[in-house]
Amino acid sequence: MAAWTYDEALKRLLAHEGGYSDHPSDPGGPTNFGITIHDYRKYIDAAGTADDVRVMSIAQAKAIYRSKYWNAMRCDELPAGVDYAVFDYGVNSGIGRAPKVLRRVLGLDASTSAMTTQVIAAVRQRDPKAVVSAICDERLRFLQSLRTWPVFGRGWGRRVAEVRAAALAMARGELPSVRPAADARQTPGRGQVPESKVGKECIRTGIPTVTAVGGFGFSDWVVAHPVASVAVVLLVVGGVALGLGWLSRRRNRRQETPMPDTPVVPLSQPA
Repeated sequence: MAAWTYDEALKRLLAHEGGYSDHPSDPGGPTNFGITIHDYRKYIDAAGTADDVRVMSIAQAKAIYRSKYWNAMRCDELPAGVDYAVFDYGVNSGIGRAPKVLRRVLGLDASTSAMTTQVIAAVRQRDPKAVVSAICDERLRFLQSLRTWPVFGRGWGRRVAEVRAAALAMARGELPSVRPAADARQTPGRGQVPESKVGKECIRTGIPTVTAVGGFGFSDWVVAHPVASVAVVLLVVGGVALGLGWLSRRRNRRQETPMPDTPVVPLSQPA
């Protein structure tokens, strides 16, 4: 793996990610250089705030990118071009999704995101340009399926197109000639399944969210199913009202029903 691919990939990534943002539709919350407050708290300061993220240094951001993304997905062992496509996808949509997509396009088991020796060996047997195109095709389809596509779709689509063109150039052993669009940094959203506003507020304040079985939060279900959640609330409220009404009527009936007279047992007459 040539060192220039990492340098070029990181340079292009930072151009796409831009500076500080805290868009209300961005599930990542406060973000700087593409590093979310979640990652800041994990790798730099567990008690970090939005202001800490705002003043984060570029060196800190680069260290996180190298450790969490590039090294974790074994990009040094991937062919030129494929490394950048996987790296950028992992940053934008998570290191759990990008390796699964790579495994799927290689015809391997995609139920896991493990970047095993088998994956490395398989990708080296394929045409890197074909692998790059397949990854970018799947990535675009996934982004278009997200409900935040209307907000960030224009920037996401441009980013995928630019990543594809640059990765294909790298796969040919060329330095990409087209630089990232200047306005790409105005669309900083994470291409991930968004979390709820309640979850974002808990992250901001440090309060843990209530999580159901399998790690899926109730607040996430509410956001994902707004109509059903309203129906559930109405049913619960209605059930409580009916229950209180029944108890009230029962109490009133008990108060209104006269108690039967106690029979008087005559005293026996003295002999």
